[in-house]
Amino acid sequence: MTTPTHSRPPSPPPMRRRDSGSGVFSIPFERFKRDDISDWASGFTLLDTMETYFDSHIDLLQRNLAKTSDRLKMRAEETINDIKKDVLKDGVFKIMPASSVQLERELQRYKLKVSQRLISITQTWHSAKVIRTREKVTFFLAVMSLLLTALLFGMAPEWIHVAYTIQAAYYLPLRVYMYKKRAWHYFLFDLCYYCNVLDLAFIWIMPESPALFVACYCLSLGSLASAVITWRNSLVFHDWDKVTSLFIHIYPPLVFSVIRHYYPDAHSRFPALREVPHMQPVTALLLSTIIYLIWQLLYWKFVLIDRRAKVQSGQRMTSFTFLLNDKRGAIGRALASVPPRYREESFMLGQLVYSVITELPAVFLLYDSAFWSSAYILLLFAVSVWNGGGFYIEVFGRKFERELEALRKELAEVNARSERSSPTLGPQSDDDLTTVATSPNLSQKTLSPSVTEVELPQETIPPQQAENGNAH
Repeated sequence: MTTPTHSRPPSPPPMRRRDSGSGVFSIPFERFKRDDISDWASGFTLLDTMETYFDSHIDLLQRNLAKTSDRLKMRAEETINDIKKDVLKDGVFKIMPASSVQLERELQRYKLKVSQRLISITQTWHSAKVIRTREKVTFFLAVMSLLLTALLFGMAPEWIHVAYTIQAAYYLPLRVYMYKKRAWHYFLFDLCYYCNVLDLAFIWIMPESPALFVACYCLSLGSLASAVITWRNSLVFHDWDKVTSLFIHIYPPLVFSVIRHYYPDAHSRFPALREVPHMQPVTALLLSTIIYLIWQLLYWKFVLIDRRAKVQSGQRMTSFTFLLNDKRGAIGRALASVPPRYREESFMLGQLVYSVITELPAVFLLYDSAFWSSAYILLLFAVSVWNGGGFYIEVFGRKFERELEALRKELAEVNARSERSSPTLGPQSDDDLTTVATSPNLSQKTLSPSVTEVELPQETIPPQQAENGNAH
């Protein structure tokens, strides 16, 4: 029995090129084609990933150290050159006390800068380490939440509302704390948080109330679900804020779709479903509108009236001011065209119309169809994944592009410094030549201990002038 030469699973069969002129791949992707030496599996191992990560960081650290070293060397060379020019111009071969003091000050300044830079790097490292740890935890929880939700939906849908409650107990208080810390807490008065509180109240406090069930179902699969599209929620696993926003908008529609269509013996756990075998359009829209108007009046009273001074001064931001300042969005442009004294009323009226329109699919289609309810949830999830993919590609792509541009500038600076630096340190003017040429015998002069004979640019003195100088 033969032993395998390596632990890697067998490679897939090689892809063959077509006989067409362009082949299977376009020219920029020819390097990804498999040849007889490498295969696709070798590019995605954990070892290669770790090697690529650490190599890039070590290379970046080396380039930063080399850049700092070159800069310090350049400054030292310029200082030495200035001192030598002063010595040659004065015709004396000693370093003046002022030059020595200046050099000492430069060295002290360099030491101070290096010390401050090390302190700054240390603080940045620890701060970045904390951020990376927090992002890893967020990534882990988001992925596990997605996996757990999928398993519960397929194996035990009666536990979906429990999973929703547990996650809401984690995400919502943390959102309150973070937004209060950033002075964004006026966003917490928005409709989405109001709907989540009502959904939890129905699930655990009043499961027998048909009116509350109808209102929660319509709002959850109406305004709340459509906000995934209008607010461009993104499935970005490592970003806690984006994960929380997506959870707030997509989990309630999933929970009520499961309760309506997939929950086993839902009537015993949620008695309100017995009284609502089919959705009555007028009653459903009326109940959801009443619940919506209660929220709108509370929002108008506590935010737009009682805290108007803070909002207008810019100390606090609301969804209204955010959309108003968004000149690129359709809502911002529409509000900008309305006279300022009517903008708040126009915004609230527009929200009411939007809420009613988005509830129509839930009332007329989704409540009676498990297929279309599932398709709708899948659509919302697909939109969030698409937005998340765009975030990863665009943000990280721009970051990589900036790093390449910085590297290009760094290489250009290194080349420029290498071209400017020269081993010849001679006089740069006719006055310097005359001073050196008419000075006493250079080879016999006792030099200052700080300037050796090797350091003097005698090779730049023309031979004839040197001889004439010695003759005199």
